[in-house]
Amino acid sequence: MNTSTTRKSAVSGTFYPNKKSEIENLLNKILEKEESFIDKKLSGKEIIGGIVPHAGYIYSAYQAIHFFEILKLSKQKFDTVIIINPNHTGYGKPISLDNNNFWETPFGNIEIDKEFSDLTNFSISPEAHIKEHSGEVMLPFLQHFFKFDFKILPITMSVQNIENAKIIANKIFEIENKLNRKIIVIASTDFSHYVNAETGKNADMEIIKYIEEINPELLIQTVKSKRITMCGFGPVATILEYSKLKSKNPKAKLLKFGNSGEINNSDKVVDYASILVFK
Repeated sequence: MNTSTTRKSAVSGTFYPNKKSEIENLLNKILEKEESFIDKKLSGKEIIGGIVPHAGYIYSAYQAIHFFEILKLSKQKFDTVIIINPNHTGYGKPISLDNNNFWETPFGNIEIDKEFSDLTNFSISPEAHIKEHSGEVMLPFLQHFFKFDFKILPITMSVQNIENAKIIANKIFEIENKLNRKIIVIASTDFSHYVNAETGKNADMEIIKYIEEINPELLIQTVKSKRITMCGFGPVATILEYSKLKSKNPKAKLLKFGNSGEINNSDKVVDYASILVFK
């Protein structure tokens, strides 16, 4: 009996086009605009992962594409992409995995790494994933830029704190070594929400400084004490914790920063940044 199940796209046709050809055209146009600004020499680094925005492509792909193009140029191949994202819906457990075997996109289905998933012992909470956009929007990027087969493991963080960041980072590191998997970790986040551009940039540049210093504790403390409206600080803390397990001296580098007001003029914008994490 075939018990294979597939999570249907929740935001295809809203956050990104619902046809493969339209996604490819959009990403090719954005890459054309951004290509000369991409720091291609970073593709020579051994990449641990990245911090990537998850808004609609017409807004945030200008930042995200820097990470994915560097990844493509690096020619590094990965068995499994671990996607750690915040929870915008409020459903599910503090740390939630999905129970489906595949996730659907306009490019076709992507398989969940069930072997990796099962070993985490994290809660299975499909309700945390079913309508959540912040993991899903990474998939068409991956399918467009990767020319090899890979699996995914989406992890939704509802309770974002340093304790859960360390739990997830340690578990990923332990399992990848146990299974001898070649993995990459993506932390999905947007930065300040619905503030004026100057206020947002000032707040977010302080956060980005702590990211580049690989200081997850200070990152979380500052987000909370200054009430910075960064939605995925937990996933970002997780990739920083993970990078310290992967390397004695991990690095993080801002690739591009921008905001939604660059596309739709407004005095209330959302900030986006892509950041590469490497050895």
